[in-house]
Amino acid sequence: MASKSDAPLDDLMMAMDVVDTLRHEEGQVARELKTDERDAAMVERLRQVYASQGIDVPDHILKAGVEDLKRDRFVYSPPSAGFQRTLAMIYISRSTWSKWLAAVVAVVIVCIAAWYFIVKLPAQRAEADLLARLQALPATYTELVGRIDSLTENTEIEADAARLATDGNLALSDGNNEAAFKAEADLRDLAGRLQEVFEVRIISREGVPTGVSRIPESNPDTENYYIVVEAVDADGKILERRIVSEESSKAELVDKWGQRVSETIYNAVRRDKMEDGIVQKGVLGQKRRGELDIKWRSGVQDGAITKW
Repeated sequence: MASKSDAPLDDLMMAMDVVDTLRHEEGQVARELKTDERDAAMVERLRQVYASQGIDVPDHILKAGVEDLKRDRFVYSPPSAGFQRTLAMIYISRSTWSKWLAAVVAVVIVCIAAWYFIVKLPAQRAEADLLARLQALPATYTELVGRIDSLTENTEIEADAARLATDGNLALSDGNNEAAFKAEADLRDLAGRLQEVFEVRIISREGVPTGVSRIPESNPDTENYYIVVEAVDADGKILERRIVSEESSKAELVDKWGQRVSETIYNAVRRDKMEDGIVQKGVLGQKRRGELDIKWRSGVQDGAITKW
């Protein structure tokens, strides 16, 4: 059962209507009456309003309506701003901002993943590879010096290899990685050159001149002679060689070049070719394993050209 303090629904609805009516009438009553007379005037005015409408409203409801108006009852007042209200608004609007938040999080995850796989991971691998190479250098020096010693009996070459290894280890201990790697590269180059075996053959095929001559601009009274040659290994493969042209002073990687020779050799090769179109004595020099320099035929001079 409802307690005595509980207002019947009809009375509550009537009170709400009274308050609503009072709001419309309050301004006029307030202008016409003093404060101490206002409540009684409001009650009387309400009685007249409802009587004109044929509605009988008990005095206690009219008086209660006046009191409720003073207390702003039945008036919605929005909650004041504060932390709890902010949290409530965030929760209410979660269906909107959660989608944007999810999109932003997805973009951030993709960016972080891309940065890791494209930038960070390759950098980590490169750093690991560099560290592994540096750690292996002392053993690499030892292995290369041993290979060079097995390829040659030339004590000067062996001493050069040992010096390169010593320089590399010193650079490594000083943290000079560039110099340490250069020592390795020089040792590998030395070992590769010692391992090379080929012949320097005179070219006598169609489309390539067998010999050319030059009158140098610096000395027009002199004529230089060159035989056009190529390096051929034991399998018949033509090798590329780095040749410094004495005309341009530039080093070029070429598969044929003009080797400077004496006039005697130049004329001998020309006569040889004129007999049957083939140079019978076609080998101008030999590069043997364990040696760095080419062993030339008598009359071959220093100097070469790469264009004619």
